[in-house]
This record gives sequence, structure tokens and C-alpha cells, in this order.
Amino acid sequence: MKIQGLMQQRELMISDFIRHAAKFHQQQEVVSRLPDGTMHRQTYVEVENRAKQLAQALVAMGMNAGDRIATLANNTFRHLEVFYGVSGYEMILHTVNPRLFEEQIAYILNHAEDRAVFFDPQYAPLLEALLPNLEHVEKFVALCDDANMPDCGLPNLVCYEDLIAAQSHDEEWPRFDENTASSLCYTSGTTGNPKGVLYSHRSTWLHALGAAQPGALAISAQDSILPVAPIYHANGWALPYIAPMAGAKLVFLGDELTPEVIHKTINDENITFAGAVPTVWTMLFRYLEDNDLRVDPLQRTVIAGSAVPQSMIDTFQNRYGVRVLQLWGMTEMSPLGTVSTSVTAVDNLPDDKRQQILRKQGRVQFGVDMRIVGESGADVVRDGDDFGDIWVKGPWIASGYFKSEGGVMLDDDGWFPTGDVGTLDEFGYMRITDRSKDVIKSGGEWISSVDLENAITLHPDVSEAAVVGVRHPKWEERPLMVIVAEPGKQPDKEALREFLTDKVAKWWLPDDFVFAEQLPLTATGKIKKLALREQYRDYLMGADVDGQSAAG
Repeated sequence: MKIQGLMQQRELMISDFIRHAAKFHQQQEVVSRLPDGTMHRQTYVEVENRAKQLAQALVAMGMNAGDRIATLANNTFRHLEVFYGVSGYEMILHTVNPRLFEEQIAYILNHAEDRAVFFDPQYAPLLEALLPNLEHVEKFVALCDDANMPDCGLPNLVCYEDLIAAQSHDEEWPRFDENTASSLCYTSGTTGNPKGVLYSHRSTWLHALGAAQPGALAISAQDSILPVAPIYHANGWALPYIAPMAGAKLVFLGDELTPEVIHKTINDENITFAGAVPTVWTMLFRYLEDNDLRVDPLQRTVIAGSAVPQSMIDTFQNRYGVRVLQLWGMTEMSPLGTVSTSVTAVDNLPDDKRQQILRKQGRVQFGVDMRIVGESGADVVRDGDDFGDIWVKGPWIASGYFKSEGGVMLDDDGWFPTGDVGTLDEFGYMRITDRSKDVIKSGGEWISSVDLENAITLHPDVSEAAVVGVRHPKWEERPLMVIVAEPGKQPDKEALREFLTDKVAKWWLPDDFVFAEQLPLTATGKIKKLALREQYRDYLMGADVDGQSAAG
């Protein structure tokens, strides 16, 4: 005979986060940098009230449960209000990356069938250009006040502040099925057109709870959080949800992401926790070094989007006393998968071994199951060396794409293919060796481009690096390294090769080094390796049979 527990049944709602903050962290601030450089300040009480006003305004506009509401916006207090006002009333928040190509944005808006677009004023020209191709959008809402309304020809254009001013915030948040769709993010990390990842209230709630844990991001009410990474990327890595859940201060920079502004904000707002992609910190390091400055309030930073160079981890820790939390995941994982936090068994290892493990992409987090599958189809040995394709499953991992694009994604046992290749060790730490499409296979043997990139960025004259596999007359494919030098430096090719000799296997050494002023980046700040592979596809075809490039 089954006996059920005597616990209250309460649906897991995204509105719970902001409701809790407004009720129990009433004095905590949400700070937002305005275009004129001044700092807008409000409490979580005001955020909740204005989000409720927005929800009522959406209903008054004729929006219904399940309707998709798009945003083309940066990190601002109004964008945060849209996060809650839309999802809290059974509508679906669709954050769109404004850095994508116009054709991609038009495709995404049409595929999602968005009925309204909330946008920052600077994106009015972009929307005007897209307008002839938009099939479903009925309303445009400028995220500003009357004084900053864009002068444009968008039809049915409304001022955000006017829209919510006429509405009440007295209504309570509704409760409904926790599996209801809450938000939609499109990923371009797949083949073909961007594909939509459709999160639910339940998945978002559980993901935020998991990401906030001490073994992950360890966020508390004592933190002041600066999401430098745009919150339109995978829902801001859950920070817009975790901050109010924990009662932490939340600070936004709008579109002003210069090193000067980031440095000033960290110090002025006593930022203890920040999140960004590696390129942001590379620029900040240069600014700090050139001006002999520090970021003393900062204690921790979560870095995601691409592998974190060992040199960046060391610089943060040794020069600035900042602990790096490397996060691996993907949009389809909400995005939490692993975080580079320690455990007692690792702490007890010799320091060099401990540091080697903590430089990996991180420890598999509770809520995520993972397996590493070799070429034979069986799981590889968990020794930290054998690698294979990474498959995951869990309550915040996608089961498929919106409108079934791409067909069935899961295998028969419910595992999701990440497209990454990596290893798993006996302590539960995963290390990425490559994307499946980026692995270099030379003479039948695998070479990790990520390991090569991490090794060369330890060289003091190297700022950034990308390794791609290109055609070779004997070995089919060999590694080519593209280098961005530190300002004022001119690294020597042979010196770079010598620098790598004690860090990687001899046959891994790049056949040649190419120097570039900058690396091509995607709209999400990742290196466009496909572009590099196409650009240098035949670069080594003049190489001799020993594998050394004639071009070098």
C-alpha cells in the first residue's frame, strides 16, 4: 500500500523569486546604469510592483497565456521587470540577442511567433529594418520614459512607462501548472537555423536553486552581483532569478561595458560577484595593469561561454585575489552543468595536483547526470584521460527544441547529446577537450584544441589563441594556431613552439602559427572556429611530409 507524504502541494512559479525578495528583502537594491551615466536605484518591492503592473498591461493589450513576448534589450531594471511580468502571467518571455545578423533575428521572431517586442531605444533602427519581414508582431514597446522615446516609424509603438503607469500592482501572482512554458531562448550552436529552447517554470525554479548552492555559485544575501554577460543569454545564467531568491543586490550596466565602467562599478557598488565571458576580463586586465588599479571588493567571478585560459584563472587569483568559478553548460542546460568548486578529497591532494583538477571545467552538479561515451558506444574509463562525447540528463535539460525543430534529440534512455567532447575523473570533475566538430584528428589520433589554447595563453606575449584543424597532405589534418599578441609584443614562432614542448605531447605541437589583430567572434562572444577553418583550410597543403608547414 502506497502512503503519500503530508506535505503542502505548491506549484513552483518563477514569480516566487521576486515575491520572496519583495516580502523578505525589502531594502535590497536593484541598481541600473542609465545611458547618461547616472545610476537608477530601486528596491525589490518596486521591481515586483512594476512587474505586476506590466503583467496587467499585457492582459489589457490582449495578450494571452502562451503568447510569446520578445525582448531586444540589454541588462537594465526594465528588462528585469519584463522577465517577471511576462512569465508570471503564463506568457512566454523570449529574449533575443540583438547582436545576431538581421536575417537571424527576423527568422527567430517569426519562428517564435512573437506578438509583441519590448526593446531598448537604440534598437529602433534595427526593428525598422526588420519590419517588412516580421509576420506576427502586433505591438512595439520602447523600454524608456517619454523623454527618451525613439523617433521612428514603428507601428503601434508604446512607451513602457506610459504602458505600466495606468495599471495596478494590487493583484496577486497567479498559480498554475509548474510545467507551463516560461521562457524561450534560441541557440545558434546547432547546425542550420537557430533552434528554440523552451524552459518551464519548474525547470527554471530548480535550476536557480541548484545554481545558488554552495557547491556551485554560492550566492547569498551578502553578495552584490554584477551580471556583465547579457541576461538575454540563457536567461542571464539564472542570475536574474538567483539574486532575488537569495536577497542579493543586483547591478546592471546597460550597454556600457567598457573596462573603465566595469572597474568603477565594481568599486562604487561594492561588487562581490560578477559573471562574464573571458573576453571581458581580458580587456579589464589590460585596463587595470595600464592604470595600476585594483578591484578589491570582487571576491568571485563565474566565467562561461568558452574555456577559461589557465592564465586568466592565475591572474585573477594571484594578482587580484578573486576566485574563478568556471561554469560549463549550454543554453539547452539552462545552462548549469559543472562548476569548478572544490571538495575535501581534492583539497587534500598535493597543491599541483589540486590546481590541475580545479582548472578543469568543473564538478558535475546535483541535478545533472553525465556520461562520457567513446567511439565504441560504451562509457569511457573515469580516469580523467580517456575522452568521448558528453551526454547529459536532468530536470533542467531540454528534451527537444521548440516546434520539434531538429527532430528527436534524446536517445532511447533520455540522454541529451551536448556536442562537446571531454573526460571525467574519479572525483567527478569534467574537462572539455573540444567541441565534437572542433576535434582535430591527425593520422588517426585525437588532438585537443582546447588544451593547446590553454597552454599557449600562459605565454606572457600571448593575449588570445585559437587552434583549428586544417588539411594536411600526409596526416589528413594538423593543428594550426592563430595568435593575438599582447599589445606591443611580437612573439617568435619558434619561441612559442619551444614554450609548448613541455606542456603537450610532441605530436600535438602546431605545424604553424598565424598572427592576427583579433579573432572572429560570434554574437555570443565565442570564437568562430568555423570561419578560421574555412579561412585557413588549405594553409598547410604545401607542407612537407614531416608535417612542418612550408608557410612557416
